[in-house]
Amino acid sequence: MRKIYLAGGCFWGIQAYFARVAGVLESSVGYANSQIANPSYELVCSGISGAVEALELCYDEKQLELSEIVDRLLAIIDPAALNYQGNDIGTQYRNGVYYLQESDEAVIQERIRAWEQQNARRAVTEVLPLQNFYLAEPYHQNYLQANPQGYCHIDIDSALKLWDTSSKD
Repeated sequence: MRKIYLAGGCFWGIQAYFARVAGVLESSVGYANSQIANPSYELVCSGISGAVEALELCYDEKQLELSEIVDRLLAIIDPAALNYQGNDIGTQYRNGVYYLQESDEAVIQERIRAWEQQNARRAVTEVLPLQNFYLAEPYHQNYLQANPQGYCHIDIDSALKLWDTSSKD
């Protein structure tokens, strides 16, 4: 089992999307790279903590490669959007990939470069080592599963269908 931390707007949608991807073993939402220990949602939203809303993704690397995870993330967010995704605005909504293993950095950077070439746009996606990760409050965990009509900047069903169609070509 491997772990990677993903950010791209509100963490609810990213968690709901990746929960439906084969090879994902488990996930939790929380706050990554915070300058303050164990920040609350309100503190993160204030911008004081410097934290980003992120998904801790545990996956089976024999079934799901890091390159596919990064490609999927880049397909469901706007990697060129600085500090926002959809209606979510603020530094806590910046997009990024935060790694534990140094060897992951090259894979992540290569996939971002490929996205930039394919889209003729510059990505602002952070690629940094994970400094810390604090679990978000319990009501945030699997939020869209418990609240299917909740706001999400990702059209999860369409994204999954598009991926399934494009990955078979």
